Amino acid sequence: MCGIIGYTGKKYNAKDAIIDGLKNLEYRGYDSAGIAVVEDGKVNLYKAKGKISNLEDKIQSLNIKSETGIGHTRWATHGEPSENNAHPHKSDDGNVVAVHNGIIENYLQLKKKLLDKGYTFQSETDTEVLAQLLDYYYKGNPLEAITKVLHRVEGSYALGIMFADYPDEIYAARKDSPLIVGQSENGSFIASDVPAILKYTRTVYYMENQEVAALRRDGLRFFSVDEEEVTKTPVQIDWDAD
Repeated sequence: MCGIIGYTGKKYNAKDAIIDGLKNLEYRGYDSAGIAVVEDGKVNLYKAKGKISNLEDKIQSLNIKSETGIGHTRWATHGEPSENNAHPHKSDDGNVVAVHNGIIENYLQLKKKLLDKGYTFQSETDTEVLAQLLDYYYKGNPLEAITKVLHRVEGSYALGIMFADYPDEIYAARKDSPLIVGQSENGSFIASDVPAILKYTRTVYYMENQEVAALRRDGLRFFSVDEEEVTKTPVQIDWDAD
């Protein structure tokens, strides 16, 4: 089923909030885990095959300090369980980083187009195709690039996306795969399921099909697939993860 978590804010170290959220999503099943965090204006990726504890061991000695990041636990659909196939995935130039739940049915057709344009691939996943396609359409406006991609992909998706040009922001989109957005005075979150962020906030927005969310440390905005702003009402969660 895979799990997605993301955080941007000033109170928590994004690395710690993401690892904590991924642990709360372990029930969904997975074969690898990874995070992408902004450090000194650059998006760095850390991935490991197997348990989240393997990822923790890998980064334990690193002094990772970040206020923005996304994470993922993967269950293999395209490509074997491996570090290369683990999420997050990035574009050739490293400007776009993405995590993805779901299946992109026309990814081979899209991959061929990108190969013809000179893109190279490091994994066997459909998610890397999404990251490269986002880069292909990106001309400085993240929302425009995302909506162009959503108009061209077929299948299901829950997406967490970061652009190196916008180190304080996270973008999210979904179709037929669950994704929620949370908000508190300490920042903004994305997650596959409510328990992943209950420790941090009880104010949740449920995204509808083909909606895009733009998250900043100090606020949220929602858009349709046609880039029209959408007004959404938050839900207050009154139950506990237990």
